[in-house]
Amino acid sequence: MGINLEGITPEEQQELERNVLLTTLEQVKGWARSNSLWPLTFGLACCAIEMMGTGGSHYDFDRFGVIFRASPRQSDVMMVAGTVTKKMAPLVRRLYEQMAEPKWVVAIGVCATAGGPYVNSYSVVKGVDQIVPVDVYIPGCPPSPAAIIYGVNKLQEKIRYEAKTGKKVPIENV
Repeated sequence: MGINLEGITPEEQQELERNVLLTTLEQVKGWARSNSLWPLTFGLACCAIEMMGTGGSHYDFDRFGVIFRASPRQSDVMMVAGTVTKKMAPLVRRLYEQMAEPKWVVAIGVCATAGGPYVNSYSVVKGVDQIVPVDVYIPGCPPSPAAIIYGVNKLQEKIRYEAKTGKKVPIENV
């Protein structure tokens, strides 16, 4: 990087390079957003139990800045855990549309990502990405709390990278 200021000694220039942080406002906002995620809990089946366990004291989701919210207007992440039926799909879409920008979606479990064992049922949506755009997929039946934490960490990395580069990152499989 190299700060070029006239009239200072090389030692002072080295000291400045070690102690002065140069960044952009977008990177600061990305860092803040990634470390204060407020997910809308949308537990539809058994994977919701693992999501709740992740929020409990043993795994302590709060240490990552993840605070569950019950209102879509206060949320910036939708965590869909479980089987999405065709009857529930319009409600998932409506709640997603009520969330403020920027917003992200995490699909938790094989039912939310691809329909799971109910993929051949007439009443099951073959993945929540048929309804809303998904940013991170967390497979498993059900995924462990460690996998959910890993998926949220991947989402945090994605948010920071997008803020740094200004480019959208493709969907990630965790």
